[in-house]
Amino acid sequence: MPILDHKKLVDTYPVLTLRGLVAFPGMILTVDIGRPKSIKAVNTAVETDMPIYAVTQRDISVEKPNERDVYPVGCLCKVKQVLKVGNEVKVMLQGISRAKHSSFFDNGVYYISKVEELSDSEIKNRPVYIETLARRIHNEFLRYTEVSPAMPPDMVKTVLSNMNVSFLGDYIAFNINAPFDDKQYILEQLSPISRAKIVLELLSKEREICKIDNKIVEATRRNIDENQKEYYLKEQMRVISDELYGDDSADEINNYFDSVEKLNADEAVKDKIITEINKLAKMPQGSHEGTVVRGWIDLCLSLPWNNLTDTKVDIKNAEKILDRDFYGMQKVKDRIYEMLSVYALSPDITGQIICLVGPPGVGKTSIGKSIAECMGRKFQRISLGGMHDEAEIRGHRKTYIGSMCGRVINAIKLSETSNPLILFDEIDKLASDYKGDPASALLEVLDPEQNCKFCDNFLEIPYDLSKAVFITTANSVDTIPEPLLDRMELIELDGYTREEKFNIAKKHLLKKQISRHALNGKICRITDGALYGVIDYYTREAGVRKLERTIASLCAKVAKKIASKEETSVTVKESDLTELLGKHKYKPEVILSNDEVGIINGLAWTRVGGEIMQLEVAVLDGSGKVELTGNLGDVMKESARAAVTFVRANARKYGIDPDFYKNRDIHIHATESAVPKDGPSAGVTITTALVSALTGREVKRDIAMTGEITIRGRVLPIGGLKEKAMAAYTGGVKTVFIPKDNIPDIDDVDKTVRDNLVFVPVSYVEDVISGALVPCEITENSQFCTNGIGNNKSERVCK
Repeated sequence: MPILDHKKLVDTYPVLTLRGLVAFPGMILTVDIGRPKSIKAVNTAVETDMPIYAVTQRDISVEKPNERDVYPVGCLCKVKQVLKVGNEVKVMLQGISRAKHSSFFDNGVYYISKVEELSDSEIKNRPVYIETLARRIHNEFLRYTEVSPAMPPDMVKTVLSNMNVSFLGDYIAFNINAPFDDKQYILEQLSPISRAKIVLELLSKEREICKIDNKIVEATRRNIDENQKEYYLKEQMRVISDELYGDDSADEINNYFDSVEKLNADEAVKDKIITEINKLAKMPQGSHEGTVVRGWIDLCLSLPWNNLTDTKVDIKNAEKILDRDFYGMQKVKDRIYEMLSVYALSPDITGQIICLVGPPGVGKTSIGKSIAECMGRKFQRISLGGMHDEAEIRGHRKTYIGSMCGRVINAIKLSETSNPLILFDEIDKLASDYKGDPASALLEVLDPEQNCKFCDNFLEIPYDLSKAVFITTANSVDTIPEPLLDRMELIELDGYTREEKFNIAKKHLLKKQISRHALNGKICRITDGALYGVIDYYTREAGVRKLERTIASLCAKVAKKIASKEETSVTVKESDLTELLGKHKYKPEVILSNDEVGIINGLAWTRVGGEIMQLEVAVLDGSGKVELTGNLGDVMKESARAAVTFVRANARKYGIDPDFYKNRDIHIHATESAVPKDGPSAGVTITTALVSALTGREVKRDIAMTGEITIRGRVLPIGGLKEKAMAAYTGGVKTVFIPKDNIPDIDDVDKTVRDNLVFVPVSYVEDVISGALVPCEITENSQFCTNGIGNNKSERVCK
């Protein structure tokens, strides 16, 4: 060990505080330092060619240590080499002697301390004892090297070739992998014999630690595959858990068992879950099967099983909720009240599955939410639009990686109760392919005789769905499979009329959008005329989604004016709509300004409501051809042919040339050719227009009609009277001819429409013709009232 000239030493030295390291006399220590005071202390020691006092911190996290934060004994060291690396300095120190400080303070640049050198105490033991102690150190060190990884051969050679117990104590303590506080304890011992004994104990302890660590590593290596080295750390954690607990149970497994005990499920279900937990405990941590089993257990523990929500149905409260959320729709509300009444009298009843059918935007999904509120049940919605995989309903089998439960079981899990209200949205848009047919999978879900033991492919345990309430929605029943349709009761929601849209907009949509745009009724007001204008000229839909977006656009424009301080309050009138929303996008159908020959007002039903459909008939010289134009469907073409047959059979009765079908061409045209048209309800309209064109009698401008016709002239019932009557009313019609069998449907017509229209029920088309055409008197000089049609000219007097 190199000895410095003690005459050059002084009592006060710069201090280097070490973190996690201990310097020993005679040992070479390399330290990376980055703290400015430590760097200054090293530089001072180099510049003045004096030793530096290296002392270890008690807590390595302390950035600015004081005297209480360092151990009382350190080591005087000589700075052998200094290398700057970036912002840090790498320093090589050589220990000189043990030392202790009597003071420790900061001079503003670096730490300094008054240091007293310490010498080893005298060895008074016999030489044979010292030799025995050295040999024991050699043997214990060799046993340590057998289990310690990467022990350098030079270090082993140095130890075995030296019999100096003082050197052996410091050398071994400095070089072995031991906690720094154990090393510090050895540094503080001034007796070489005491140091040697402590080193023996330290070697024994570290050897046992290395053996346990090697056992963990070896067990880990046996449990992982060469291609799964990424799971190495996880396996180490598992083996550590094995060492701590003495078995295969870890916290996760114990938590699973505790959760099963708290689960409100049948014993058979609990036994199945416990079996899977025991299987999971024996699986490797990173196995794919273990991941699937863990997901299965988590699902089972998160399902509500026998947990039920307390439900109480109050019909009076249900009426308040539905009246609050929806305007009109009285028939739909009445059917919902009937369903709720049954649940109020018999809460455990099953099998009531309703299907809300109607065009988009009329509130089918919202009705489902309101029914759940009325029943006091939690609500979950499952969208079926575009679903084409059976596994979406039944779940995936556990044999597949990434398998999961179906949407039905997932909805139960999310609702946290076994009796929620589940809404299957857009059930008419289910698809099917090679992956299966979801519609077929829904048969079990919606069948009250089967869903009490619904078996999800992933869950594999029958689950009782009979306590849940199911509601479905659809835009059309045409694409719903018959077996599925047979399990549901249909409730049809018609498109909103003009008056209904106005009331919905005024009572619900306007308030909602004003609030959403941070406005209020004082600074933003939209008049009734403006709302009617938006409905008539900027929207054409069965529901109110576009109407709401248009109102939102108006509110946004009002908000802009107020935010820019152009105005303090805005009132939107009908005359302002063109400026705010642009030119009119739609033009409402209106009646003609004069009575015309061969032009008549028909009534049509569309998904967005009723419309006036004007039909035109022209009679031309020709060879008896009948031309049908206007994008007509097959059923409507058949109605036109039936009308021509009726007119031919009754030509003399109406003063028409019986041979018109031979020498006249007839062209029947429905306006708005771009819009497809079909259905039988235009039969009476086509017949009346034919008679008008062939006789030259004008059609009254303020009448409209609807009804299917037979070749014998009978008028058969039609659908959509509510929407058709609204279209007639808004178009300026005064009188509407309807089939007599449709009289009960007049009750469904809006009261405002009923008060302003005259409904004329008819059973035969003759009644329509006589009431719709301007009367005409035939003179004695003519056989037929042909208005120039045929060989005989006639004179007519129209009243």
